[in-house]
Amino acid sequence: MKVLLPGATLGVMGGGQLGRMFVHAAQQLGYFTAVLDPDPASPAGLVSHHHVHADYLDEQGLARLADLAAAITTEFENVPARALEQLAAHRFVAPGADAVAIAQDRAREKAHFVRCGVAVAPYAVIETPQQLEAVPDALLPGILKTARLGYDGKGQVTVADRVALAKAWEQLKRVPCVLEKRLALDFECSVVVARGQDGRMANLPVQRNLHRGGILAVTEVYEGNIPAAQAAQAVRATQAIAEGLGYVGVLCVEFFGLADGSLVVNELAPRPHNSGHWSLDGSDVSQFELQVRTLAGLPLVAPRRHSPAVMLNLLGDLWWRQGSEQPPPWDQVLALPGAHLHLYGKQSARPGRKMGHLTLTAESAAAARATALQAAALLGIEAF
Repeated sequence: MKVLLPGATLGVMGGGQLGRMFVHAAQQLGYFTAVLDPDPASPAGLVSHHHVHADYLDEQGLARLADLAAAITTEFENVPARALEQLAAHRFVAPGADAVAIAQDRAREKAHFVRCGVAVAPYAVIETPQQLEAVPDALLPGILKTARLGYDGKGQVTVADRVALAKAWEQLKRVPCVLEKRLALDFECSVVVARGQDGRMANLPVQRNLHRGGILAVTEVYEGNIPAAQAAQAVRATQAIAEGLGYVGVLCVEFFGLADGSLVVNELAPRPHNSGHWSLDGSDVSQFELQVRTLAGLPLVAPRRHSPAVMLNLLGDLWWRQGSEQPPPWDQVLALPGAHLHLYGKQSARPGRKMGHLTLTAESAAAARATALQAAALLGIEAF
C-alpha cells in the first residue's frame, strides 16, 4: 500500500457537487487536485487546481489526468468503467472499474447482494419477451426499473398488473430491466462506509432518509433515528457488501425498513452520497475526508457524530417559487441557530436539480428537527 502525503495531487472523474466537496476536503488536508469533466463551468472544476476539459472516454484527457494526479477517484457511478480501467493501467484508482461496473447494472448489483447473503426485495430480470411472460404473479404490483442509467427516480415505472408491466417495458424501450415487488415500507435508511487499501473499514452512523419523487428530501441522524437492531443489521450488511466487492473508497448502501421489522437492501452507490452530506457539519470526520483518506492510503478513523443533525436537500424548485428565478431567503434561514448552508456553485436553477443542501445541528434531536421544520417553512419545503 502506497501512502500519498499532503502535497501530492489527487484526481477525480466528474465535476459535480460530490467532486466539489471531495476537492474541498482534499485541499483542506493540503493536497492539490485535478478534475476531469467536459463542462468548463462544472462545480468541482471551478474550485480545483487543475480542470481537464474532456469527455470521460477522451484518451488525451485521460492521459492528462493520469499525468497530473498520483491517484484518482470518481464522483458518480456512470463514469464509463472502461475509462477507469485505462487510468488504472497508470495510476491507483479507487473505487476500481469492476465495483463501479456492478453498481452501473441493477441485475449485477442484485446478484452481488445475494452472494453476500444480504436480503433483497423479491425481483426478476427482464431482458427478453420470454422473461416478461415468465414473471411470477407474486411480484405484482411492483416497480420496473431500467438495469442501467437510473438515478433519482429516473427510469422507474410503478406497475399494478401484467398489462401495466408490458406497457411499462414498451415505454422503457425494452431495455434490460429489473422488476421489484412493492413492499410495505416503514422507513428508508442508508449507511456510508469507507474501506481502505488494507481492508479496514469505518462508517458513519446510520442515516434515516425521506424521498419525494424519487429524490432524497430529508436525512436525519441522531441516536434512535431507527431501531437499534436494524441499524446494526444495516451496518453489518454494508460491510459485507464492501468486503465482497474488495472495495476501496467510500460506498453508500441504501436499505428499506419493512413494516414487519425486517430490512432489505435497495441499491449501492460507489461514492459519497447525498444522505451523508450532514457529516460536513455534524461529524468530526466527513464522508469526503474519508474518501481522501482511502484514496491517499491514510489511516481510517471512526467518525464521531458530535451533534444531532437534519439535512434538507435544496432543489432548483426553490428558486422558482415566485414564477421567476430568484434566490430563496437565505438571510432568514441563516438567522436560525445551527444552520449550515452549502450551495454547489451551479449557474442556473431548474426543477429537480440539486443546487445545495442545508444542515441543521443542535444539542438534541428534538431541537434539530424543530429548527429544520422552521427552515423548511421559510424555504417552502413540505413539512416532514
